[in-house]
Amino acid sequence: MSMVEFKNTIYDVRNYGANGNGKSDDSKALMDAWNDICGRQGTPTLLIPQNRVFLVKRNIIMKGPCKATNINIQLQGKIVASQKNAWQGDKSTVIYFTNINGLRIVGKGGLIDGFGSSWWPCKNCQRPAVLGFNACNGLSVSYLRITNSPQAHITINECDGAIFSHISIRSPADSPNTDGIDISSSKNIFIKDSNIASGDDCIAIIGDSSYINATGIACGPGHGISIGSLGRNNDNVEQVRVYNSSFTKTTNGARIKTFSGGSGYAKRITFEKITLNQVYNPIIIDQHYNDIMNGGGGVQLSEVTFRGFRGTSANDRAINLACGSPGCFNIVLDEIKIVSSQPGKRASCSCTNVHGRSTSTVPNCNYSLR
Repeated sequence: MSMVEFKNTIYDVRNYGANGNGKSDDSKALMDAWNDICGRQGTPTLLIPQNRVFLVKRNIIMKGPCKATNINIQLQGKIVASQKNAWQGDKSTVIYFTNINGLRIVGKGGLIDGFGSSWWPCKNCQRPAVLGFNACNGLSVSYLRITNSPQAHITINECDGAIFSHISIRSPADSPNTDGIDISSSKNIFIKDSNIASGDDCIAIIGDSSYINATGIACGPGHGISIGSLGRNNDNVEQVRVYNSSFTKTTNGARIKTFSGGSGYAKRITFEKITLNQVYNPIIIDQHYNDIMNGGGGVQLSEVTFRGFRGTSANDRAINLACGSPGCFNIVLDEIKIVSSQPGKRASCSCTNVHGRSTSTVPNCNYSLR
């Protein structure tokens, strides 16, 4: 076998006992396939073939480090989690990748279905996320479709260097806590050209995260793109850019939310070139989110820019910047035109403890900025 052939070896999960008939549990076969290719050298490819439905009833934990320099996964078929009363695993994450470098997942033709409708009626129950990445550096995920997660669809934790592109996430607006993509304690994460419909934040950024870029995101329904909530721990978030994105009939658009009395900071955050369609809170800073904490000086918020917003607000208050008593600093509103989606109504701006400037902004915020 030549070196080229060796490096491009494809491993079909059916060769490890997976049936792909949508009825029998293929969890063990998927795990066996992963354990085999992780121990191989070169750049092996795990194939989940088209026209097949692979049912999983237990958590799939794909962990490294691996001998392989890089690993490819081609998801061409469907992976479907069992419904709640048939689930035999724990309630953490259905498919979990941990401590793997150089992982590349291409989901063209494929789909992951979390069967969330069997979990959602119990809103206060612990429910699993569908897909998790922990300590995976140099990660690439593209053309992946995920639907109906019991809870968050994708979680990214302690990762450095990841590109998510052409991701499609779809869950109903009333599905509880079904965040699209949650990012925590990670840096150099790029999410682009993706559509996210969920019952919670389309993207949420928390923990110690920096250099996060979201470009070309179509969000809706959902709760918008959020920095936070921050402050439960000493959370520090900086260098976040959301660009050329749209919000359609979402609860929020660009949102920063922090706990009263929390600790940490959020700075150098930009939302730019944003299109709004009947968004309830188009631009919102909420430093009194879930007033459950006491003490501490509050999360320090500074160097935040909202620029190039266009569209309609479903709420009279289109811009609502509610900072805590220490104040928010270097807040910039620029080139904004938001009008009411309701004929004859006027949109307004409200700012509390905000230090910054407003230029070419409708509704007018100059009167309430310091």
